[in-house]
Amino acid sequence: MAMRPRKTAAPNASGKGEAIAGLMLDVAQFFFRLRAVGKRMGFITGWGAGAFGFLRSLALLGPLTVPQIAEMRPTSRQRMQRLADELAAGGLVEFIDNPRHRRSKLVRLTPKGEAHYRELSARLVALASTLGRDLSEADIRRTVDIVRQLSNEVNRRLEVKPGR
Repeated sequence: MAMRPRKTAAPNASGKGEAIAGLMLDVAQFFFRLRAVGKRMGFITGWGAGAFGFLRSLALLGPLTVPQIAEMRPTSRQRMQRLADELAAGGLVEFIDNPRHRRSKLVRLTPKGEAHYRELSARLVALASTLGRDLSEADIRRTVDIVRQLSNEVNRRLEVKPGR
């Protein structure tokens, strides 16, 4: 027999607060399901889940320093440095001289990294195209706006550096 969650209201919870809490829980559940799909589709590799985001940042913004990439994520510079080193060992990124700083190299995509990013992006769009068939594009874009707004509010409250 399937367990049915009991409906209990939090003390002093408003309808809006309960709705946002429900959204937060559903987004977390969706994230973990997407992560499982991502493992199967190759988005999450031995380099971890951050590799696609790292490549995406370079594809969208061009060459960046490791500290600049780390500032965009709630992670340490050291973790981003390890990821950059691993991606470089795999031939997906390379370190180049930084005209603004002698010691802090820029990281940029190699042609192999650009091709890999394009392939993963195409697979992501193909997967996304199979979801939300009953939703309008306007509904989806509004949902994206709402989730981003709430994410930015959480970032401000927790003083977490915003991503992307």
